[in-house]
Amino acid sequence: MSNDVSFIAGQFQKPKLSADGRTLVVRIPFTLRRLGGRKQVITPANAAPWIPTAPRVDATLIKAVVRGHRWLEMLESGRYATIRDLAKAEKINESYLGRVLRLTLLSPAILDTILSASKACGLELADFFKPFPLDWEKQKQKISRIEDS
Repeated sequence: MSNDVSFIAGQFQKPKLSADGRTLVVRIPFTLRRLGGRKQVITPANAAPWIPTAPRVDATLIKAVVRGHRWLEMLESGRYATIRDLAKAEKINESYLGRVLRLTLLSPAILDTILSASKACGLELADFFKPFPLDWEKQKQKISRIEDS
């Protein structure tokens, strides 16, 4: 496909496909103006403004990841000898603590996806409470299947 794009300010038209089917012509009405040394795109007065949606951060999932790492550090430092002791001190269910601790086994790529607000991953905490593989490549495959469904 060709990278040719036509710009004619003020004309609204549907995109047109060339006769050979290799070029798509798109007409986008806008004007460029210099404002304080910068170029600014000015849309027509009757055009609806485009406001990008803010990336959605799942605070519950992020909080669980942080808690998991904090609890792992508490166990590894010897402050608590067992999950049972830690769960009792934190006043939470042992089963829940164990599921949250598993989040410390996630691959760095998955953690980056969870923590990065710029990537709307669509994953939820419940997705990680189901069993997942320890191998990072298999984790990636499983997560991609969850995102696709």
